[in-house]
Amino acid sequence: MARKNRDEPDSWDVAAPEPVICPLCERVIPDDQQDEHHLVPKSKGGKKTVCLHRICHDQIHAIFTDAQLAKKFSTIEAILEDPAVQTFVAWVKSKPPGFSDSAKESRQSSGRGRGRKP
Repeated sequence: MARKNRDEPDSWDVAAPEPVICPLCERVIPDDQQDEHHLVPKSKGGKKTVCLHRICHDQIHAIFTDAQLAKKFSTIEAILEDPAVQTFVAWVKSKPPGFSDSAKESRQSSGRGRGRKP
């Protein structure tokens, strides 16, 4: 039985995939925690998306209504200027990349915006 040659050229070009970085918290996003966020909500005609941690995405929608996202918070930079988001980001940055928790309710009252049901 022949031994496999570990120096075979076809295995040299296999590069590790680039890690996906969350533009909100700047941590690496594990594959099972990646969520696409529409910068302008689909309900308001948005098409462009960015990849976020699921927890970061959930927090954005816990803080802002779709109307607020469409009108004032349609960029990551604008979202990051909000004090509630800044507080969240400061907290979540200390967590490991795969950390998962439910979003903390903020400005939105129950029944407004895009809430996820428990």
